Amino acid sequence: MNISIFRRKFSLFTIIVVILSFATETVWSSDKENDLLKELTKPKSTINFGTGYLFNDNARFGQYSGLRNEGPYGIFNVDIVRRNDDTGTWLKLLGRNLGLQNRDVRFEHSKQGKWGYFIDYSQTPRYEPFTVNTAVSGIGTTDPHIPTSSTPGDPAQLKTERQSIGFGYNKFLPGNLEFQLHFRNEDKDGARLFGRGNRLGEPGPRAVGGFEFIPEPINSTTRQFGASLDYAGKQLQLSGGYYGTMYNNKNHLLNVTGGSTVGGIDAPSVFSPIALAPDNQSHQAFLSGGYSFTPTTRGTFKAAYTRATQTDTFSPSLITAPGIGFNLGGRIDTTLLQAGLTARPLSKLSINTNFRFEDRDDKTPVLLYNPMAALLDYNERSWNGLNNPRSFRTITSKFEASYALPKDFRLIGSIDYDHRDRSGIATNTSHRSRTDEISYRAELRRSLSETITGTISYIHSNRFGSNFLTNATGTGDPFFNLIAPFNLADRTRDKVRLMANWEPIEPLSLQLSIDESFDNFGHRAGSDLGLRKGSARNYSLDATYTFSEAWQATAWFSRNETHIDQASRNPETDSKFREVWSANLQDFGTSFGADINGKLTEKIETGANFLYSDFINKFNQKVFLEPQVNIVPNISTQYSSMRFYAKYDIRRNLGLRLDYILDHFKTNEWTWGWNYSDGTKLTQDTNQMVSFVFLSAYYSWQ
Repeated sequence: MNISIFRRKFSLFTIIVVILSFATETVWSSDKENDLLKELTKPKSTINFGTGYLFNDNARFGQYSGLRNEGPYGIFNVDIVRRNDDTGTWLKLLGRNLGLQNRDVRFEHSKQGKWGYFIDYSQTPRYEPFTVNTAVSGIGTTDPHIPTSSTPGDPAQLKTERQSIGFGYNKFLPGNLEFQLHFRNEDKDGARLFGRGNRLGEPGPRAVGGFEFIPEPINSTTRQFGASLDYAGKQLQLSGGYYGTMYNNKNHLLNVTGGSTVGGIDAPSVFSPIALAPDNQSHQAFLSGGYSFTPTTRGTFKAAYTRATQTDTFSPSLITAPGIGFNLGGRIDTTLLQAGLTARPLSKLSINTNFRFEDRDDKTPVLLYNPMAALLDYNERSWNGLNNPRSFRTITSKFEASYALPKDFRLIGSIDYDHRDRSGIATNTSHRSRTDEISYRAELRRSLSETITGTISYIHSNRFGSNFLTNATGTGDPFFNLIAPFNLADRTRDKVRLMANWEPIEPLSLQLSIDESFDNFGHRAGSDLGLRKGSARNYSLDATYTFSEAWQATAWFSRNETHIDQASRNPETDSKFREVWSANLQDFGTSFGADINGKLTEKIETGANFLYSDFINKFNQKVFLEPQVNIVPNISTQYSSMRFYAKYDIRRNLGLRLDYILDHFKTNEWTWGWNYSDGTKLTQDTNQMVSFVFLSAYYSWQ
């Protein structure tokens, strides 16, 4: 521990607090009634500064804040608000976590009802939570070098960081109009997990090829900008404008050297250079609004047209197929139309209906990008080598009615309809051109007494669609037509939900929620593989208790259970045998927590909260023929956090705050324990406990 640094920072912090204490003694000894009046009518500004110490290195607790390495850290927050009573203008400066890596600051200047503008800046790190031990060199560059054989390496820390700056302006115009303008530029730099390899290769048709670690260098810029003109009338409100995005990747290629040569033309070393994410942009024009026909009837609408393009030029060093041009020519045109109506035609009857249409038209040219696909692969199959653009057309609508019955009952019924059309061809994955889903809901609510209200609802939905397309190879032979993807498969779902609010005594309130659903999935013709059944259960209980005006407490509990039963089969062996296996997937999540805060005395405020979560993932995988081999182990993760704070008001505008955080993360997660063929290994500390204590002062003025 670097305790000496911590002591020096703490000593400096103490001196500053003492100086502020003496400096404000005379100011705050004035008449208390005038102070109270000023506090209620004048905006207050506050700064918070101090120092803290983190005990124990970690990978999870500080993943997005930089609080990863044991040692001292600075605490600094600012919230300055100034109002000029003569001109009616406001100045605001808000800064958070200025002593940490996830800092942000925002400046605002406005005149109420006239104009306003803001400028903000934010910085967000993202540390890779897994430790990378690798002999790969050139991390963070576009020229990494891979060992030609498995080689032990040294620890490397992967990290990305976003830095964003934004600007906005608004101006109120005559005729109930307001003009708004905004712009944001975000730069992202660093390196993240990436790799290359091939599942199939020499020495045999079903031999597992090599996968090599190649960290992807990140150096990109995303820009968002737009403008709108808004109208706010008594009955009519409108907003129309433009919104655009631009993505620019400064890294176009990974020029990888080295790597394994085992596998012939399918060896990992053959895959170089590797193209990275291309530049793209989108532009949208929109108009939305609402109109109040009567005090009880209101309609809303939105219309938008978006064009997204990807025309980044192919790198000259890439081997490209003849006739594909110099870029993808990617283009997607999206048309959106939606409308809604809410009304209360009768005192006891309310209705709500809406309609949404979205047409996502992918106009990317279909070209032969892989002529080699026509050659037979190791499974003696060929493919067409074409890209496969996908267009989607979605229509959703809903009608809901609510009617007040005698004895404080309210009956609610609704019908939801979801229609989706999809283009595309079926190759490796099953595909169908159309799905439809209809849902019916019946709900009954009642106030059982002045302190108890309850709701029970039942939802039945049915998803169906067109016939599945026949998956085919390049020669037209059928291929993998046995499994329906979960988002396309026929499905019936029944769901029951119960909710209750109860206030048994004035200071105590309870909220209970229980819902349970059951799914049954259909299969492709002639197959019982894929999803079969599923279920989900959610239970939650929340409680709030007010001991007095000075003390309050809350507590909560939740339990989530999901289950999916599915079947599949392994690849074909040399003897043409394909082993069928099943998996009864189960996820269990249990969480609970409590929070209490209040005032011990007029000058001392304190509080604490506790959170615990336990997650279990069970695979329950088995084959139909004994013996059972290669059983997938379960995964369990536990997370707990305890936080405590105490505030002491030295004076009305000056005080101290002590915070303590204890954070514990534990898991037996094995899916990320990856060993690459070049010798790189991904590992993580499966039991991480961190404590962070910090002392800060807060000073306010008006």
